[in-house]
Amino acid sequence: MKVLLKPFLPVYRGIVWLANSPGTLILAYAMLIVVCGVLYHFFEKEESIGDAIWWAIVTASTVGYGDISPETGQGRVLAGLLISIMVLVVIPLITAHFASKLIVDSDAFHHEEQEELKANLRRVRALLEALAEREGITLPDSAAPPAAPSDR
Repeated sequence: MKVLLKPFLPVYRGIVWLANSPGTLILAYAMLIVVCGVLYHFFEKEESIGDAIWWAIVTASTVGYGDISPETGQGRVLAGLLISIMVLVVIPLITAHFASKLIVDSDAFHHEEQEELKANLRRVRALLEALAEREGITLPDSAAPPAAPSDR
């Protein structure tokens, strides 16, 4: 199975790279619109470059006003690819990015806070051991495995 998926690994890595940065995602979206608009302009000779980019924006947003539609087979294939890329890749990436920002736990500890807590716990443990030694109390070793249950 790995052999079959290996050719798609660079595509997957590219999608992950796009998804992790809103700036690159917006840039990729803008580039997709411009490239599809220019290609549409060449496939559909009657359309101006402005109308072609307008077509790409309307098609990518899946609004589809119908004021401009492809006449050639190449234009129709381009429209299908643009809609598929938007619906299957770009819109889910944007949605996932916003969703991940909404579910981030703002109460979660940061690395520095975790390290500070661990250091404080070590100090408390040392103070507790010193107090126990002074009072003649034996503390259980927290690193030792728990005792086996009795067979009663």
